[in-house]
Amino acid sequence: MSSARPVKQHKPKGEKMSNWDELLRSMTFDFFASGGHKIEMENLLATKDAIFLDVRSRQEWESLQIRLEHHIRVLWIPIDEIPNRHNEIPRDKTVGVFCSAGTRSTIVYMYLRSLGYENVRITASNYDAITSQLLPGKLYKAIGNHKIEQERH
Repeated sequence: MSSARPVKQHKPKGEKMSNWDELLRSMTFDFFASGGHKIEMENLLATKDAIFLDVRSRQEWESLQIRLEHHIRVLWIPIDEIPNRHNEIPRDKTVGVFCSAGTRSTIVYMYLRSLGYENVRITASNYDAITSQLLPGKLYKAIGNHKIEQERH
């Protein structure tokens, strides 16, 4: 006997299907070959005014918060809250969507693209890639020598 709980199914609304059709038609070989749907963490951090959109669950967020305070703005919106809170995500900024394994970030990427977000990317990085950007040498460069000098005085 399985102890798995049934998963609540949500059906997409019909009025969004034309957006989905158009979006799926744009997913050609050239699109995927160009890699324009992904962004590496290092590149996201180097992008001016970028947003790191963390779509992990509350439990994951409470266990490990990713703040990136000295790098870029972080938005934490769990995937199940995206439909009600997508208006909090700026349309005029590059948005890197992150989850621990890539599945949820891919779903949110597609959802936001279907809503007309153009600058959204899947963060093609795992926890190791994120923490590698926070090593002292890289953090020093991100913060800048002047900020560290100000903190000393």
